[in-house]
Amino acid sequence: MSGIEEFDAWDVHEYGPADAPHRVLLLPGALCSTAVFDDMAADPALADAPVRMVAVTVPGFAGTTAPQDLGMENYAALLGRFGAERGCTTVVGHSLGANIALEMAAAGHAPGPVVLLSPSISRPDEARDLTVIDRLGRIPGLGGATWAAAMRLTPRMMEGELPEGRREAFIADLRKNDPAVCRRIVQHFFDHLDRYGSLAPRLRASGVPAWVVRGDRDEIGLTDEERAELAAGPQITLVTVPDAGHMLMIDQPAALAKLVAGVVLGA
Repeated sequence: MSGIEEFDAWDVHEYGPADAPHRVLLLPGALCSTAVFDDMAADPALADAPVRMVAVTVPGFAGTTAPQDLGMENYAALLGRFGAERGCTTVVGHSLGANIALEMAAAGHAPGPVVLLSPSISRPDEARDLTVIDRLGRIPGLGGATWAAAMRLTPRMMEGELPEGRREAFIADLRKNDPAVCRRIVQHFFDHLDRYGSLAPRLRASGVPAWVVRGDRDEIGLTDEERAELAAGPQITLVTVPDAGHMLMIDQPAALAKLVAGVVLGA
């Protein structure tokens, strides 16, 4: 992994026994920190399993330090190296974190199976609001103001998807995001999607065992063509989680914990 950007400003939270024989790298997305995995990690299916979970905020999200290169390829390389140094053998990513995990698999940086929670396989799959914000954000003189307004509105817009007991803490976390950094990250993200058109062939060609997981009321779409191509991959498993939206590990933490434990332990 020579030639990868030097980076050592990680925001890390670990769950489970330190001497566990299995280690999982958790990558949040949706501008969030590692806290989005708290409920899933606390469920007995994982909390009582011989699994150490290493959650790391995607650098640049929730006010954390961003790398110099915000491209998906660099994120995949950085997090691949980080996961290898921590001994992780499975990667679980959500939203943009899922797309980073997908790129880790495609580029040879994944240490083993990947569990992709609500990834975007192509630009049309993405939430319309984010697509519009990205397009406006590229207009000189308007882009900065667009993202500043979006960052003010996003925490309250997400209220309904956040657990009541910790809603204010989540919102405080979201408010830490730097609009300029998020603007650049999202631009690189969409550029990556546009470069490939569809990531389904890329995931299939990787040969890496992958679980593509979505909530049954997820706002992130999946076209019939993408679903068919993914389903045709012998190493790819498609999973739909009932009664769950985009934040499915918050909506249904027990179902996600059982799924992740099964992947890690080979159950």
